[in-house]
Amino acid sequence: MDRVEEIFRIKKVKPTAVRVVVLRHLLEQNQAQSLKEIEESLIQTDRSSIFRTLKTFEEHKVIHSIEDGSGMTKYAVCVEGCNCDPEDLHYHFYCTSCNLTYCLLDYPIQTVNLPKNFKMEQANMVIKGLCDKCNR
Repeated sequence: MDRVEEIFRIKKVKPTAVRVVVLRHLLEQNQAQSLKEIEESLIQTDRSSIFRTLKTFEEHKVIHSIEDGSGMTKYAVCVEGCNCDPEDLHYHFYCTSCNLTYCLLDYPIQTVNLPKNFKMEQANMVIKGLCDKCNR
């Protein structure tokens, strides 16, 4: 069983043709991708199908979305063992030169003690600066 099939099985997502193509594309990337970037890479797939697929993937915690301040939501595949629960969240790095966004998986977001009856559902921590390529 390949990684794509395994993710669909674990996350209980039906593997349609579009979903397989989108997931394979996201797995091949080293950085988070916007809808526009995915659409430009998958020219045979229409934008609305990609968008619906991304929403389905988010609902089933196959991917997580990132608001990096660029004005575009970006998407990245959740790592193995991640359920995109607050304790699984991590920092992201946005390069202000090349506009790429990277998941910093080795840097989890620290738990925040919220006031009584507050419940965190999502946190978005973005560090901005120059990536290793742009900093040379």
